[in-house]
This record gives sequence, C-alpha cells and structure tokens, in this order.
Amino acid sequence: MLINKFFSVGRMPSFFQILCMLFVVLLFQGCAAVPSTVVHLPRLEGAPRFIPVLVQFGDTLPSLAAKYLGDADKSWIIADFNDVRDIRPGQELIIPLEPFAKARLTRKGYQTVPVLTYHNFSETKHGLMMVRRSDFDAQMQFLKDNDYTPITIDELFDFLLYRKEIPEKAVVITFDDGWRGVYDIAYPILKKYGFPATLFVYTDLINGSRKTLNWDLVAELDKGGLDVQCHTKSHRNLNRVLENESFQQYATEIEREITECTETVKKKLHKKVKYLAYPYGETNNLVIAFLEKNGYQGAFTVKRDSNPFFMDRYALKRSMIYGDFSLETFKKNLETYSNEALRG
Repeated sequence: MLINKFFSVGRMPSFFQILCMLFVVLLFQGCAAVPSTVVHLPRLEGAPRFIPVLVQFGDTLPSLAAKYLGDADKSWIIADFNDVRDIRPGQELIIPLEPFAKARLTRKGYQTVPVLTYHNFSETKHGLMMVRRSDFDAQMQFLKDNDYTPITIDELFDFLLYRKEIPEKAVVITFDDGWRGVYDIAYPILKKYGFPATLFVYTDLINGSRKTLNWDLVAELDKGGLDVQCHTKSHRNLNRVLENESFQQYATEIEREITECTETVKKKLHKKVKYLAYPYGETNNLVIAFLEKNGYQGAFTVKRDSNPFFMDRYALKRSMIYGDFSLETFKKNLETYSNEALRG
C-alpha cells in the first residue's frame, strides 16, 4: 500500500495522519480536471518529506527529477518510489525529498551491489584478461535492457555508509591497470550507454606506450565519466614480504606504493584520490592502516561476490569479468539482493 511508504514498519499512523492521507487522495481526485502541478502539505511527524504532483504535458521523469530533486539523473528515485517506468499527463505521483529505502533492508533480506572488474579489451581476440569489443557491448546492452543502473563509487559509498538510497539494481563498473583498450574500446561503449565507471591506475604503467594509456588520455577519461583512482605505484602485492626484505623495509615500501600513486594522480589530474584497488586483491591490517593514514575511504579486493551495506569498506568485493565469459556467465555476477534475513 502507498501509505506504507510514509510510515516505518511496525509503526501505525495516528488517526490524524490517516485523515491527512485521505485528504491527499481526495485532493488528487478533485484536481484531476484542473491543471495543477504541486500540492503542498505540512510535514507529518515521523513521516518523510514528499511532494505530491500531477503530471503535466511535457513532463518526463528526468524533468521532474531536475525540478524537484535538483538532478535529472535522480529520475530513478521517482520511478522506484512510485513503481513506474513511464509517466503520462494526469498521472498522480509522489516525489520523496529524502531517503526512503536505504539498503532496502526488510525482514526478508537486503540490497547488495555487484562491482564488476575489467582489465583490457580487443577488437577480436580474447583471453583471460582481454575482453572482445562485441562481448563488452553485449554485456552493457544487457545491463541497459534489464534495468541495471551503473553508479559511481561515491554513490556506492553513500549506500555503504547508510546515507542514501541507490537504484534497486545498482552495479559498479571498474577497470584496473591502465591499458589502451580501455580508451579505444570500452570508453566509447560506456558513452553510448551513458554509464559511469572507475579506472584504477597503477602509475608506473601510464607511460604512453602503444599498449598503455598516457596521462593526457587518463585526464580525458577522468573528465569524461571514468573516475580515476589508485591501484598503487608498481602493482606490487601489498600482502607479501619480499625475500631478504626486513619488516621495516616492507612497511616503508608498501606505504610508498600508496603515497606515490596518490601524489602522482594529484599532480597529473589535480584531484585527491579516495579509493584503492589492491593489486591481486590481497591486503592485510598494516596495508589498511596506511590507507586510513593517507586519507583513503575504502578499498577493493577481487573476491567474487556482491556487497551489502554492512560490508567492510576496506575489503569490498569485486567480480572479475574474463574474456571467455558467455553472457550467461556474466549474468551470474549481477546479484543485487540477498534473501538472507538479518538476525539479531
């Protein structure tokens, strides 16, 4: 029932609140023949803020989101809240002005967010770390056709920190290392679908060779919707002590892997990085302590699974998408809800 959206589970509305809700319904019915866009109501104690609207000719979900939420890209909030995908003139909608479904936590389960990881791309050849153009395009088309919504890592962290709701079928797209195929093949496909993504670079690789990116291309990607973050300086395994390396030397070197990547990105792109992808997906408590010391908000492994809101922010999971994956195998990495109930 629509009324359940305005009151928390297990909390019954007062008689006065029910009367106010009935007033909204009657007001809508009375206004059906009269042009009216907004009905302003006083906020009921304990209920989220919202705006009832009557759809006008020319209105779209993005235009309503731009008008009332300040961002056309938030049209999914209106769509999710009202359980609609399209709107028509005369249709009644409720626009929530504050989060209403953070983590989509219910008695039956909770939302999870898959993070996909790619490395390099090719026109025709494929390998473990090399995905064909046609396969990547088909995977992105599948996301679009099946109502998945790629989000940024900042939006993922709003979810992880229980600050905001995200789309019901949110997914994060990431690329590791800094290979030229990301620019030549993946980037145009992402632009075609309007999908954001994140590029984790290890800075020693950004040398402008025939197979790798240079900093001008990295800057273009960063401005074009691929948020650039760190993958360390040299791609060293941060969890392993080298032969004949003392613990002090090890600690100094792994912090240098983090700080030099951080400073290089800051110098080249004039931005402060906040997230790191662990080389080989491995980490330990000392590495995490250095990340926290250097202002990182979270980091990613390559453990294959999706992430609930209560996931450790420095051990986030990602699913590697390999070049030999069929579309059916790709689909298995898109779990967006867990039916496992949380128990106290």
